[in-house]
Amino acid sequence: MCGISGFIDFTGKSGRDVLVGMVDCLTHRGPDDSGYHVVQHDNYTLGLGQRRLSILDLSPLGHQPMFFENLGIVFNGEIYNFQEIRQELIAQGHSFISGGDTEVILKAFKTWGPACVQRFIGMFAFVLHDTHTNKVYVYRDRAGVKPLFYYWHNNLFLFSSELKSFHRHPAFEKTIDYNHLALYLQYNYVPGPYSIFKNTTKLSPGHYLEIDLQKRSVVTHQYWNVLDYYNQEKLKISKEEAIEETERLLKSAFEYRMVSDVPVGVFLSGGYDSTAIAALLQKGRTEKIKTFTIGFDVEGFDEAPEARKIANFLGTDHTEHYCTPAEAFAIIPTLPDIYDEPFADNSTVPTVLVSKLARQSVKVALSGDAGDEIFGGYYKFIQSVELTSQLPKPVQRTLAGVMSMVNPEKLPYLKDQYNFSTRYEKVSEIWRSGNPLTALKQISHYITGSELKRYLKHSFLLPPTDFDLEKDMLDNNDAFNKMLAIDYRTFLVDNNLVKVDRATMSVGLEGREPFLDHRLIEFVSRLPSSYKIHGKEKKVILRDIVHRHVDKALMDRPKKPFIAPLTVWFRQELKDYFLHYLSEENLKKGDFFNPAPIIALRDRYLSGAQVNHQKLWNILIFQMWKDKWL
Repeated sequence: MCGISGFIDFTGKSGRDVLVGMVDCLTHRGPDDSGYHVVQHDNYTLGLGQRRLSILDLSPLGHQPMFFENLGIVFNGEIYNFQEIRQELIAQGHSFISGGDTEVILKAFKTWGPACVQRFIGMFAFVLHDTHTNKVYVYRDRAGVKPLFYYWHNNLFLFSSELKSFHRHPAFEKTIDYNHLALYLQYNYVPGPYSIFKNTTKLSPGHYLEIDLQKRSVVTHQYWNVLDYYNQEKLKISKEEAIEETERLLKSAFEYRMVSDVPVGVFLSGGYDSTAIAALLQKGRTEKIKTFTIGFDVEGFDEAPEARKIANFLGTDHTEHYCTPAEAFAIIPTLPDIYDEPFADNSTVPTVLVSKLARQSVKVALSGDAGDEIFGGYYKFIQSVELTSQLPKPVQRTLAGVMSMVNPEKLPYLKDQYNFSTRYEKVSEIWRSGNPLTALKQISHYITGSELKRYLKHSFLLPPTDFDLEKDMLDNNDAFNKMLAIDYRTFLVDNNLVKVDRATMSVGLEGREPFLDHRLIEFVSRLPSSYKIHGKEKKVILRDIVHRHVDKALMDRPKKPFIAPLTVWFRQELKDYFLHYLSEENLKKGDFFNPAPIIALRDRYLSGAQVNHQKLWNILIFQMWKDKWL
């Protein structure tokens, strides 16, 4: 695991000093080593840099950039099956100097070319320079676990694991894209492939760039698409057969993520996803798996007691820490540095805190992220179907038409209910369409289109996102499977994976996502949705697997959110902080917002009204980010 950064400058103005600045601002991602390589060519200057967090082959032989014949590479991530690929390459005549996976990538590319990535089981982002073809290849893993940003403007190509590197290049133009700002306010994150800045892009999961240095061209290729598997004919196997194969794949995925030359642990919340990891890894092991949990001494926000019971049942080496408000408050001012693109998921605070806790004992931690997206763990999937099926379609359309003519703020009593105006507008749109996928998209919006027009000072046009993928999905997928595919391509990639990557890397901890083994989603996507969601029951087969290893009585309880109790803090201990960033003076800075409606919302919230605090947290995060980066 590490951070990578660099440039291709066709003006020839970039040099080693610029590269060092771009790379060294990623020291948190790789505190163990650094490497820089600059190639001066008649037509361009190429810079490759890396900060290393040593996980495999801790010796200097793992240093990057790494070279082999005509190839040079900087690599972030892990190839978990590198030993098997290494043996294939040895059989073809290759020899190896190091004991890690970076050298395996180089020699795999030498042997199989750009398609070598199809053999990899792992999480990765890497940039490879081929001097024979005069090309550069930029890869991102299938699920998008590892980040890769690039900037392409005025004959300058920049790449990095994090946006902050671009600010270190003197030619980087940090111009806000108002369309993408509107997307951020809707979703709490900027959906890929977009970025908050113009001319700046997130490389999409399962894609690679082919850059021809002679032609100065950048071509995008897709080497993997989760929709290809959802669109296959559904498997005609029994539920028991599905459970057996899923458990086999889970065991393999979990064991691969234990490959390391340093200690490994597991984030344990006590929910089904993290419990599955801990249970399947602990079974058959004599040594105790290290597990980590944090708690908040606030009713409704404390997962620690449940996690403790699971850890005791499994016999793990469990570490639990109750976070004080002061510890949590100390994280909030650091968020714009950790998340250097606006990012408003309010579980960032506990994720950073549990990462800090784990880093005291281990260098690698496994997380249960993606279980909900793969197995159907979110209530929003059920809610989307219910909202569009409980009434006949003609009735829905008629009600939507009536609702469009009524101002929700004029409805007595109802207007004072929780987040009523926003929910009113969403339901109207959902009933107008009658489509569960539209419902999922609307449910995913924190701020509606009409609210955006009131809050934002500049005009905007919302670009399409992967929430609009229905046209690419075949009818052999029912509504549930379509929603799972869309969530895999949207919320998972740009919210959950961003959250965990930046939080873990901020403290020099490698976060691994075992549910994102591509072999697992390639199988589960071809299962009938009833094996995932049945009636009101979510994650059907995953629950059945966990119940094989953990007493069902320990697991049957309401799910608690892994978030910080911001709604309490912003009315009490953090009220002054809240008022500072959402003051009229600060809202006017940068000329992004119309302060009046935001201040009205703020004051209603502080007075105790039923306002969704997430809207205000969203704007507050942007305000903090703006002060840091603009």
